[in-house]
Amino acid sequence: MSAEGDMDAAIAAARAAVGLPVGSRVVAAMSGGVDSTVVAALLHKAGYDVVGVTLQLYDHGAALKKKGACCAGQDIHDARLAAETLGIPHYVLDYESRFRDAVIDQFADSYLRGQTPVPCIRCNQTVKFRDLLDVARDLGAQAMATGHYVRRAVGPDGRAQMRKAVDHSRDQSYFLFATTSEQLDYLRFPLADLEKPQVRGVAAELGLKIAAKPDSQDICFVPSGDYRTLIDRLRPQGRAPGKIVHMDGRELGEHSGITGYTIGQRRGLNIAVGEPLFVTRLDPDTRQVVVGPREALLTAALTLEETNWLGDQPTITDAAAEGAPVLARVRSTRPPSPARLTLTEGVIGVAFATGEEGVAPGQACALYDPADPDRLLGGGFIQGTTPVV
Repeated sequence: MSAEGDMDAAIAAARAAVGLPVGSRVVAAMSGGVDSTVVAALLHKAGYDVVGVTLQLYDHGAALKKKGACCAGQDIHDARLAAETLGIPHYVLDYESRFRDAVIDQFADSYLRGQTPVPCIRCNQTVKFRDLLDVARDLGAQAMATGHYVRRAVGPDGRAQMRKAVDHSRDQSYFLFATTSEQLDYLRFPLADLEKPQVRGVAAELGLKIAAKPDSQDICFVPSGDYRTLIDRLRPQGRAPGKIVHMDGRELGEHSGITGYTIGQRRGLNIAVGEPLFVTRLDPDTRQVVVGPREALLTAALTLEETNWLGDQPTITDAAAEGAPVLARVRSTRPPSPARLTLTEGVIGVAFATGEEGVAPGQACALYDPADPDRLLGGGFIQGTTPVV
């Protein structure tokens, strides 16, 4: 297909994703990256009244010029330049304080609790899909569009569903499990039918300077890539020393703070016992790092907190009471695994058909429909785990 054909197809796809009359006002969330910039450009060319909004979330030192960051100095400049090139109004909102409270402080506190957080989920859940949606409504927009690779579809019952994007290698549904039905009614995802090379091609065809800009990184507010340095600065008590203990009770050594460890970690334990050992549990109360063999990492079940539900049953509690089958995804890098929902004394849980690896408290567990694996049913944050052994 010609470049012109690609552009026409992309504009048609964007128009279909928005599903509103041409001329409707749509706020485009512009982070300064290629994806969100292309969304704004496609909506503008599709005939919508586009307003670009960029959030300044942090602004410190090396982040200003760090490749692959987002929502800091250079990215704000890129978003502003793109909006000027497109000829659309553009606003920059200072959300540094909200971002610190809802994302950065929560990130540091999670490590103190022996958890492994996913900060970009918190960012989507709070600052972007809660606070920014309010701004979009205040601007009189009928919808807000983002550059996420997910699909919004309307089910047979007329309710909005979230589904995986056509490019499964770019799919971001795991990171958006907390999107509520009300938010999904208002959100639009114009890149659902496009693959990343197509998006960059559209950006180049439009003459946008960000066409070859690197993608943003998961932890955008850690400019050095060393999150432990940030945690040490924000929560120095996390570096209190403690014992490294085998799950059979043996003391194997000492550590300089549980914030330096994550579930499943093997390297950097600095203990020699003649067998490969992995971190199986972190106990912040006793400051113990518990280690064991790899098979000890297998998880039979987990419990969830802060759940969200997009399925057909009225609530996730109803689905759990039925023992509804699900596909459970415990990390963005792992495929979903067969499981079922459970309900024990009011607590929502997930029981796996076979032992699951890579399960850590604080991570997200996204749930998909076994009968329709592209459909996201919701999920929650992992509160606790039950090992196979």
